[in-house]
Amino acid sequence: MLHRRNFLKLAGATCLGTAVGAPSSLVAAPPTGRRLRMAVVTTIWRYHSHAWHMAERFLHGYPQQGRWHHPEIDVVSAHVDQIGDNDLSRGRAEESGFTIYPTVAEALRCGKDKLDVDCVLLIGEHGNYEKTEFGQTMYPRYELFKQVTQVFREDGRTTPIFNDKHLSWNYDWAVEMVEESRELKFPFLAGSSLPVTWRMPSIDMPYGAEVEEVMCVAMGRPDSYDFHALETIQCMVERRKGGETGVVSMEAFRGQKVWDALETKSWSAGGWDPALFEACLSRSHTLAQSETASHRYPTLQQMHEWVKDPIAYRFEYADGLKATMLLMNGLVNDFTFSARLKGDQRYLSTLFQLPPNPNVVYSAALMEGAEEMFRTRVAPWPIERTLLTTGLVQAGVQSLTKETRLETPQLDVAYTAPRKSLFWRT
Repeated sequence: MLHRRNFLKLAGATCLGTAVGAPSSLVAAPPTGRRLRMAVVTTIWRYHSHAWHMAERFLHGYPQQGRWHHPEIDVVSAHVDQIGDNDLSRGRAEESGFTIYPTVAEALRCGKDKLDVDCVLLIGEHGNYEKTEFGQTMYPRYELFKQVTQVFREDGRTTPIFNDKHLSWNYDWAVEMVEESRELKFPFLAGSSLPVTWRMPSIDMPYGAEVEEVMCVAMGRPDSYDFHALETIQCMVERRKGGETGVVSMEAFRGQKVWDALETKSWSAGGWDPALFEACLSRSHTLAQSETASHRYPTLQQMHEWVKDPIAYRFEYADGLKATMLLMNGLVNDFTFSARLKGDQRYLSTLFQLPPNPNVVYSAALMEGAEEMFRTRVAPWPIERTLLTTGLVQAGVQSLTKETRLETPQLDVAYTAPRKSLFWRT
């Protein structure tokens, strides 16, 4: 195994979607002249699950720039780890003509003796699994991934893998997953919908900007929506001058400590720039209001009343950039971002738009990225983004549980983001 720092430098220096040091015999060329065959490997497939969000985009298509797009990809097989009374996979298989197999290997081989699919959609979210002492659900993303790559090794061929959300609850396992994708030289993409959904206003971080401090105000709970909020931050700040440098420390806290930090009005005093918080709330479409009020900025007393359990993650990057993530259930029900740029008195800010259920079109934006990788064998954004946010989630929940600031030398993840903006605009 490569030393982590050397490996990540090497991986970040390669072209996106490629790797080094892999046996060329394992590298599969993109199929030509036929539709691609997909295997879905998921923990559960029920209404509102991520398999429902994502796999069904390849069964029924999705809206794309004012038309209904049908991917040239057929779901031919699936493995579902947990099938309950509310399972949809069996009905979807009957409707669409794919087969559900009892093991990952059988799903990838379609019941034959060799790998018989061109791409793998790996969804390790939802289902009944145990939690760690820090409250992280031990979804078997790593275990399912290893079963996929075992088939690659045994059969001497690889396919691209898309992994939903963060890579694992165990950061060391996440590093191993990325290392193995480089070793076997297959395209590996991961993440959630937040970086690719619409933004209001439709702006990106200027490429090469000098960024001093950033914030995301969001809703949800740790080990779930914190990942989405951290990705919201990461997809913006990775575009800063010098590229991504990694994170050196994490401090997470909740309750009264959040209100105390809010009133300090500065990072150096243990809080954050209040103008960043105001900018985020000003972009929210779901900002809470008192009865009969309309779009008023809430008072601190109202925030105290509405937000029963505020949570803050304050973390610092190796190049000195400061970042705060706030989970403010009861105050907002969306994701907003703001940034202070060096030498600019205006604050960059935007809303990451998430259309409501059941027409969750933001998952189509994510599956467009997966589809692109499946077709081209090139990942449109770097896997290192998801590796870093995976580590930030783990550091955040551990700091929150231990009630202490943590040094994070393991998050020494450096990479260069693509210049092209990848979020949906139309």
